[in-house]
Amino acid sequence: MKRNYYITKCGELKRKDNSLIVILEDNEKHTIPIETVDTLYIIGEVTLNSKLIDFISSKGITMHFFNYYGYYSGSYYPRETLNSGFLLVNQVEHYSNNKKRLFIAKEILKAGTYNIHRNLRYYNTRGKDLQEEIDRIAELREKLDLQGTVEQLMGIEGNIRETYYRAFNKIINQEINFEKRVKRPPDNMINSLISFINSLMYTTITSEIYHTQLVPTISYLHQPGTKRFSLSLDISEIFKPLIVDRLIFSLLNKNQITEDDFESKLNYLYLKDKGKRVVLEEYENKIQTTLMHKKLGRNVSYKHLIRLELYRLVKHLTGEEEYEGFKIWW
Repeated sequence: MKRNYYITKCGELKRKDNSLIVILEDNEKHTIPIETVDTLYIIGEVTLNSKLIDFISSKGITMHFFNYYGYYSGSYYPRETLNSGFLLVNQVEHYSNNKKRLFIAKEILKAGTYNIHRNLRYYNTRGKDLQEEIDRIAELREKLDLQGTVEQLMGIEGNIRETYYRAFNKIINQEINFEKRVKRPPDNMINSLISFINSLMYTTITSEIYHTQLVPTISYLHQPGTKRFSLSLDISEIFKPLIVDRLIFSLLNKNQITEDDFESKLNYLYLKDKGKRVVLEEYENKIQTTLMHKKLGRNVSYKHLIRLELYRLVKHLTGEEEYEGFKIWW
């Protein structure tokens, strides 16, 4: 089975025959058979050469780069081999047609905010008093279908997120003063974890898009931009509550991550190496976790749920089946 590989220490990444070899600063060496690699995450200072790039490109392997502090820097996206002019035309047409774009944007937000609501209901039944937030988000979700523009939809989504984030202090057992989402730079442990794991979610989805015929820069909820794969941001809205948020709650409530895992002198902006490794291991465990799919009748991983979501979007764009965003059923 293919999996993600995370290189968190400084060193060199090279090709050796039909494998990758990681040579760390202390001369420790690790060999990675190429057939086991799905995606490479370079977290730390790693040198590589064009021979390595050519090798992984021939295998269709994406690479994502993070800087020393754990912030996402960019991705290497190999030459696409699953091009479809028919799908490209339809993907663009569904963006340029306001009615069609609005339909997809609404479905993405209806699914994402349903999953947010589901998270709150889950913790409300486990001793956390979240009824006020549950009722407020239910009220806001009813307004989604009434909005006539993507900008109006995003306004409702912003209000839902604000309400949702207020519940974090009730869900998380550690004493952390989390008042609102702050990104640049994060201002506390929770915001730092959200930024780091959101980046992992974004890159996971980007890698999954590569294995479809979709173009990652054409999106429907987020405005397509010049420096991002905006379709990854769209699909992230659906899966962040399921993967990112539940992982953060688990890491903090089980004390797998505490203040000691952050650089406190820098206002908890950065995870220390040990903390990064814990987060990466638990993230990989999370996306590889399997569950019985109620429609397919077989076990699928959380990661494969993302691929299935992209396939549903493809079917909608090509007129095979109307799109409905993924909603948690468990």
